[in-house]
Amino acid sequence: MVIVFALLALSAFAVLVAGNWYLWRRLFRDTTRGPGLARRAGAAGIAAGWVLAAGAVVGERAGWPFWLQQVLAWPGFLWLALSIYLLLAVVAGEVVRPLLRRLLERRARATAAVPQAQPVPAGSVPPKTPEAEPGPAPVKEPSRRLFVSRVVAGAAAVAAVGTVGYGTYGVLRGPRVKRVTVPLAKLPRAAHGYRIAVVSDIHLGPILGRGFAQQVVDTVNATQPDIVAVVGDLVDGSVKNLGPAAAPLSQLKAPSYFVTGNHEYFSGAKQWVEEVRRLGLRPLENSRTELPWFDLAGVNDIAGESEGQGPDFTKALGDRDTARACVLLAHQPVQIHDAVKHGVDLQLSGHTHGGQLWPGNFVAAAANPTVAGLERYGDTQLYVSRGAGAWGPPTRVGAPSDITVIELASTRA
Repeated sequence: MVIVFALLALSAFAVLVAGNWYLWRRLFRDTTRGPGLARRAGAAGIAAGWVLAAGAVVGERAGWPFWLQQVLAWPGFLWLALSIYLLLAVVAGEVVRPLLRRLLERRARATAAVPQAQPVPAGSVPPKTPEAEPGPAPVKEPSRRLFVSRVVAGAAAVAAVGTVGYGTYGVLRGPRVKRVTVPLAKLPRAAHGYRIAVVSDIHLGPILGRGFAQQVVDTVNATQPDIVAVVGDLVDGSVKNLGPAAAPLSQLKAPSYFVTGNHEYFSGAKQWVEEVRRLGLRPLENSRTELPWFDLAGVNDIAGESEGQGPDFTKALGDRDTARACVLLAHQPVQIHDAVKHGVDLQLSGHTHGGQLWPGNFVAAAANPTVAGLERYGDTQLYVSRGAGAWGPPTRVGAPSDITVIELASTRA
């Protein structure tokens, strides 16, 4: 097993090195006439970006001093996003490169055509061509290959920076509200129109702090929900470092419930469960509460199994009245299979971020039954939120952040 892991790690490292060499070649080697400062600076910049990125990831998980995490997080995580879109843009440039070179060659042939000499009448003396006055030596123009490389590299850089910049702006401005109506057969008429604000994957940490938490709380309160469901991955760090950042959660006006996500188990789940309870949220740790018109249950995240605190569906749902509608809070969409077995009507989840950075949605789809939105599995419906924040790069591309207001609809109404 150790050998397999080592081989996979070496393969991943080799791919990373090859990808970055290719990036350096297209952005720096192919755009310069020869060895020099630009090539050395490009290599140093790429290497420094990965050192910062590794430091940001390791520092967050290892619990380095919080000020150091903050110093590393912005440049390190943004480099991760930028390197993805630089690589994609440069690869896309391979299609443009031969087309642009062919166009330039065609234009060069057209301008190089020699005009035919005009006939001179007999007996006349052809006009003398004035001698060219000596002047400065002409500046050597770049070759067509060099010119094309510079155009493609410049366009790739602009596209990558623009994509990451806009995606970062989308996260920092805060999540937008999405409204989804979910019909439930067992829901009584009196509960028709009942609203649940679903908030997932806020990811408070070295980048997204108290100000971002306040944005989320204000947005939730503005929707005037009947209850709030925080379905995991609230934080990336300890209560000591991020307790002040999470403090605005105490301002949630509606009754609020919380279940753990996998990132809580990287951050001290037990301490965070107590902290959210202190802030006025009710943790549902493999438990449920009977609301007037339906049961609301919650299970721990799968990551809790490593601490003996994994999901227990029997404990949360085993002895309930199955004639009542049941809404389950479970961080990961893969928990839907257990929800179906236990007769849950609606599961509310997060975790996927909708892929966060395209084409990450394809990776997320391979690991989750649903990446985002509402889908049905037998008699159970699953809704997956893209999440309010972002993990790693504070950037989203093709997967905008959201807070979803689920409006329950009674089919008896």
